[in-house]
Amino acid sequence: MAATSLLELTADATLPEDGFAGTLLGRAWNPAAGGPSPVAVRAGGVVDVSHRFATVADLAETADPASALAETDGERLGDLGELLANTVAHPGDPARARLLAPVDLQPVKAAGVTFVISMLERLIEERALGDPGVAADIRREIGELVGSDFSRLRPGSAEAAELKRLLVERGEWSQYLEVGIGPDAEIFTKALPLSSLGTGSSAGVLRTSEWNNPEPEIALLVSSAGRIVGATLGDDVNLRDYEGRSALLLPKAKDNNASCVLGPFVRLFDGTFGLDDVRTTTVTLEVTGRDGFTLTGSSAHSEISRDPADLVAQLIGPQHQYPDGVVLMLGTMFAPVADRDEPGGGFTHREGDLVRISAPQLGTLTHEVRFCDDCPPWTYGVTALMRNLAARGLLT
Repeated sequence: MAATSLLELTADATLPEDGFAGTLLGRAWNPAAGGPSPVAVRAGGVVDVSHRFATVADLAETADPASALAETDGERLGDLGELLANTVAHPGDPARARLLAPVDLQPVKAAGVTFVISMLERLIEERALGDPGVAADIRREIGELVGSDFSRLRPGSAEAAELKRLLVERGEWSQYLEVGIGPDAEIFTKALPLSSLGTGSSAGVLRTSEWNNPEPEIALLVSSAGRIVGATLGDDVNLRDYEGRSALLLPKAKDNNASCVLGPFVRLFDGTFGLDDVRTTTVTLEVTGRDGFTLTGSSAHSEISRDPADLVAQLIGPQHQYPDGVVLMLGTMFAPVADRDEPGGGFTHREGDLVRISAPQLGTLTHEVRFCDDCPPWTYGVTALMRNLAARGLLT
């Protein structure tokens, strides 16, 4: 950990506004078991429930995951504050109980261009060819062209189709407009199973990237049957210069070592929290740099262009199956444009930035930013997990 790290985690600053009132599911490293376990996060401590649910995927497949977790007891690993402190002070230490990303066998998918402002920013990236220096002028030009009409359009509607026809005639159509207001959502692979990081981690950006930013989002936990069972927070770290050069570079812009952060917990749907709460919540972002720079913003989910349930229906169903379930990040309306250095230069991350992503009922996800090659490499995959669970007798 760098000497000038700004990272510090406490239970009060991590929990939702209503504390332990909801059903909070996490994952933690259990030193005694020598591996990761699903955990229930409660006022009385963090409890390993792996004796009943070997994986988060197992729990998500039950008829009522929230009730199943609530009625399951197990080995107490410590207080939440203790595990958070270990996560920051002793990352990767096999002898310490610490928090991990709250999902495991699920691939992480992400929906893009689900808010009007994100659609416009993708248009700007495309026009700028990844050069942040010319983005301000293009942003102004596109704003004059499209006005505010997009905010009232329903993707795939007859009105959207007519607008497409008009823009095509003017030579203004774009692949980003296609997924922004067309019938088909943009859904791409963000991270493979077990590659995501949790709160208190160091997220990675490529050393070669000169224009990148956080993307604060809500992520849904979805069962193999397509049932949404809970939600968490995520950072869909994005390299805007790479994606702006070519949409075919999206995998390079999105999927790198330590580029997906989820957490701090999955709040399972129960009597205190459900999909309507996701639809109406606001996600806030705060970036604090070692250079004294600060950036704040918010993303109101009431302004999303595609309903979360519709996005899940496009992700999983007869057209595509995920036998271990799936995580879907819903997209963000927040695209930072504040100048960090010279006027017109816009925002990009600097090494050591502290990122806080919050929502009232989901808590706060906190992480630092480092270069991908300085972050710990991803070494614990499905093979390692299966061997550990077999040794613990949890696969029978």
